[in-house]
Amino acid sequence: MLKKERQAYILHQVNLHNKVLSSSLSQEISVSEDTIRRDLQELADEGKIIKVHGGALSHSFSQVYYPSNNVYSLDNKKIIAQKAASLIEDGMFVLTTGGTTIIELARALPPQLKATFISGSIPVVLEYMHHPSIEVILIGDKVNKNSKITVGAEAIAQIKRIRADLCFLGINAIDIKNGITDNDWDVVTLKKAMIESAQKVVCLTIAEKINSLQPIHIDDISRIHTLITELPPDDPLLKPYKDAGIEVL
Repeated sequence: MLKKERQAYILHQVNLHNKVLSSSLSQEISVSEDTIRRDLQELADEGKIIKVHGGALSHSFSQVYYPSNNVYSLDNKKIIAQKAASLIEDGMFVLTTGGTTIIELARALPPQLKATFISGSIPVVLEYMHHPSIEVILIGDKVNKNSKITVGAEAIAQIKRIRADLCFLGINAIDIKNGITDNDWDVVTLKKAMIESAQKVVCLTIAEKINSLQPIHIDDISRIHTLITELPPDDPLLKPYKDAGIEVL
């Protein structure tokens, strides 16, 4: 693979997953980690990514406010958000993760909705605060500066005390065999706790992340109640998930 092709692949993975690991990219492209580090540095110097220890972040992932022109696959995420918002009823307690799809969900909530939203994501909570009728609870503890979420033992303890009606997970990767996976240990720990604390787990993802895999396992397919993508529910890509007993929207 030529350097130009390699860097295009890396940039796409950063946009798609918001965060990439040098070690994973090295295996995927079959080049040394030193080569990957040099590519990441060049892309960072060009202002296309943010280089961090062990990998890189997208610019949208690093921001507290998400302007629309910085969001990958925005139109598809808006479709997903509208579908997800239709599941929320007055009086519900709703746990949500962070990420740009959840941001779009916050923006899609009808103004008359009266429900309680709980999150440890600083950007998501700030977006919820614009809503005229919902209650907002911020899970508190140390803030992970890269992912803009609260992390740590106290954050997990607070989540475990919640019994939410719904949990909306913005997910990084999903496939039938490996379930839900991610590449950030702090994010994985929070998502595990949220799954345990919700009556119904709803995964939100653009179709491009379907049948993909990240290094850290979150949970099995059997723990998912609903999967929402921008695709119509009868799309062939989604059939294995329907066959596994998951509601597909």
